[in-house]
Amino acid sequence: MTRSDAQRSALLDAAERLFAEEGISGVSDRRIAADAGHRNHSAVAYHFGGRAGLLEALVERHTRELHDSMRDRLERSDSVLDDVRALVLPTTDALDALPWPSWRARFLATLVDDPQTRELARTNLELSPLASAVVRSALSRLTELDPAVAQGRARLMVWMVVNTCADVERAPQRPDWRAVGAFLSDAIAGMLQAPSSQERSVGARRAAVAGRGTMARAHEPAGGPSDPPG
Repeated sequence: MTRSDAQRSALLDAAERLFAEEGISGVSDRRIAADAGHRNHSAVAYHFGGRAGLLEALVERHTRELHDSMRDRLERSDSVLDDVRALVLPTTDALDALPWPSWRARFLATLVDDPQTRELARTNLELSPLASAVVRSALSRLTELDPAVAQGRARLMVWMVVNTCADVERAPQRPDWRAVGAFLSDAIAGMLQAPSSQERSVGARRAAVAGRGTMARAHEPAGGPSDPPG
């Protein structure tokens, strides 16, 4: 690693921790540089071109670590659960590989929640080519659900992963990320495949209406309600 690469990495680590702890808008570029050990207070601008470039580099560092595992798992997938694992397990494996304590998941949750960075998070996490491919694969298997219901559930997948991992990362002891990955995969797959209570209630109302019509016809005179008396 060159000296410039080391300085860049130190800035990324400092920014990730500070953003996770204090929020993105609550931390100045000057403070990030100082926390990373830079005497040059404009180090963020020098290495990343500014705050936007720094945030993009942080997200890119995370997604780069997931890419190969997500692709390989998706290529082998033959079920909704496998599709979900292709999204979840690369993330929990990457978090497991970080030194403890870590701030990655909490930073990503902050990125998702902050109105000023939400679109950056959505573009690079939810709408990335691989994440989109995972969602398409899962949706293609959810043929029993109304498409709007299936798509609405699928939009929750990345949010559930990011926020659950952030909650786990806040624990005072090192998490068992393998167990977290298995739990999340099962929970999300179950959520995706659960029958829709909305569809059942609509079906019940239709059946009730049809039943009332049948009963009404059963009580009509043989000649029909519009026939004049003989």
